[in-house]
Amino acid sequence: MNSPFSFIDANTDRYLKELSDLLAIPSVSTDPERVPDIKRCAEWLADHMRGIGLQNVQIMPTQGHPVVYADWLGAPGKPTVLIYGHYDVQPPEPLELWTSPPFQATVRGDDLFARGASDDKGQTFIHLKAVEAFITTQGALPVNVKFLIEGEEEIGSEHLEGFVRDHAAMLKADLVLISDSSMFAKGVPSICYGLRGLAYMQIDLVGPNRDLHSGSYGGSVLNPIQALSEIISRLHDKNGRVTIPGFYDDVRKLSAKERTAFKKLPWSDAKYARDLGLRRLYGEKGFTTLERLWARPTAECNGIWGGFTDEGAKTVLPSRVSAKISMRLVPDQSSSKAARLFERYVKAIAPKGVQVTVRSLHGGEPVITPIESSGVRAAIVALERGFGKKPLYQREGGSIPIVVQFKKLLKIDTVLLGFGLPDENAHAPDEFLHLPNFYGGIRTVAHFFEVLPETARP
Repeated sequence: MNSPFSFIDANTDRYLKELSDLLAIPSVSTDPERVPDIKRCAEWLADHMRGIGLQNVQIMPTQGHPVVYADWLGAPGKPTVLIYGHYDVQPPEPLELWTSPPFQATVRGDDLFARGASDDKGQTFIHLKAVEAFITTQGALPVNVKFLIEGEEEIGSEHLEGFVRDHAAMLKADLVLISDSSMFAKGVPSICYGLRGLAYMQIDLVGPNRDLHSGSYGGSVLNPIQALSEIISRLHDKNGRVTIPGFYDDVRKLSAKERTAFKKLPWSDAKYARDLGLRRLYGEKGFTTLERLWARPTAECNGIWGGFTDEGAKTVLPSRVSAKISMRLVPDQSSSKAARLFERYVKAIAPKGVQVTVRSLHGGEPVITPIESSGVRAAIVALERGFGKKPLYQREGGSIPIVVQFKKLLKIDTVLLGFGLPDENAHAPDEFLHLPNFYGGIRTVAHFFEVLPETARP
């Protein structure tokens, strides 16, 4: 039992019981009636952190829900790892679609079902157990660690950027470690090293000064719905390529190593299409589906409204119509530049006879952690040791804004070491965590702590 790995293997039943206690707290951040539960969950984490030997444990207020901080800094000269997670969860509704109560952790087969099991209490708990294993058996960690566990991730982390900016000195580290994502598939350990950014836009078109009868006015004025449809139809060419001038100027090309790594992933276009109920896929010509999902920018219409859409008939030419457009961005694109290019293009192609307003609603930058970095190299070794299988490389098509903020405010890269699975129903009824990934994750993080000092050497 003097080995942290023997300790981990001997304590799996206790880990499951402790995690079940944490999952029983309904820390739903979006529900004002759950504020006492948010506080109770933060206190539970703080007490647990003290119990496993972490130091400087604090529940730190924000203008919203509190942040839980703790550290252990007893390894001078060794790397410092900032571990981020969140203890808030999504609402459990609709309750009738749960097989078992959402805040009563239930094991069925190899899976643990409860709200927050995968997103993100279970994955955050993995790091605490890895820390405990070292402190209990060795009296020390191979690295320094700092924990930043927030309570507002599911409502947009509104106050986290300000907290990180105000406490930059306290949070100073060599890298960030986050487990709030998925492996590529069950039995396929993988390391995510890139995220796409986002430029989110709204187009508003105004035609006549009021809604018009289509019989009395149709054929004499441009219908704003038609004008908006023409604009959207011109965002792509016949090869699926975005037509905005300058849109691809800053796109970082995939390296041959990356393209080879993607091809090693167990992927089937046919299965992907079948799961979505589609006969064929669509996208930019010259790239594979995974390349289009992870490493190529996109422009998509997310919503369109205007005119009469209720039951029955109302023959009207609407005065106003609108659409929301999202552009997913890749390194080295800029959300502000993409927004400017989009606005310029939309106004240039807008048909005469309508007034066009383009607004930028939200922006976030793409981020990539070099696969040659010490953190990623340590994660690759740790995953192979933790799961007994050589891991693969992947990117993610979505965005995690806090990763960008850590890079911007703390000047450090993030290692995304996810132990979830793509089908674990995060944000949906019957959310679950695959228990072999939970226990393998604890071993992996312990190996990560052990390996990192070697990979971090110049």
